[in-house]
Amino acid sequence: MIKNISILMICIILMINLAGCAKNQATSEEVELTVSAAASLQDALTEIGADFSQEYPDIQVNYNFGGSGSLQQQITQGAPVDLYFSAAEDKFALLLEEELIDEANSTALLQNQLVLITPKDSEISSFAELSKAAKISIGTPASVPAGKYAKETLENLKIWNTVEEKMVYAKDVRQVLAYVDTGNVDAGIVYQTDALVSQEVEVVATAEADLHTPIVYPVGIIKNTPYPEEAEQFYEYLQSEHALEIFENYGFKGLK
Repeated sequence: MIKNISILMICIILMINLAGCAKNQATSEEVELTVSAAASLQDALTEIGADFSQEYPDIQVNYNFGGSGSLQQQITQGAPVDLYFSAAEDKFALLLEEELIDEANSTALLQNQLVLITPKDSEISSFAELSKAAKISIGTPASVPAGKYAKETLENLKIWNTVEEKMVYAKDVRQVLAYVDTGNVDAGIVYQTDALVSQEVEVVATAEADLHTPIVYPVGIIKNTPYPEEAEQFYEYLQSEHALEIFENYGFKGLK
């Protein structure tokens, strides 16, 4: 009797250990990547991430969208991120200098354009007519690249001093879009790709390329990612013909 009980206990312990091993093995096969990306990439990356997950079902891609400057600061402060996709080369360069991103695992991938948007039927039809606006929205220049590009454009057009007091600063370009979309401001400056998202706004002017710093989107793998192999798989996927076609469908221009 005692012998039978002992055998039974051994079997139970073995089953528990095997179940634990199986659980650990299953867990190790499921990887979640965190990608910190500029807000202007939200729609394109959401579609790309869904396609990637179909091809790599054991890798889940989670996004943290926001202003590139804020995301860069989060990474500098130790936020758990696997890849960084910026809307500005200078923010990206800071992480390269801090050796948080390896230059060998980074690339400039996309370009964008800066546009002036208004609610439909607005009297404003150009940058020069922004003096007619009571409120204008741009991203906060210190942390939002689109805001920095917008300020550069208005400075080079010699109208910044005229319109500065009318500015309503936003945390990212999507918030600028929302302000214009809802009529809370009379005009906003966003990327062309953001303007395409809304049916309620109108693009009334495009900033000439020589009026601002080139709008380039670099992407790279964070050095201390616990999933270097999976991060590289997604990094390479972003550069694939399929992914670049999706980016172009949303108005971006590829640099590859």
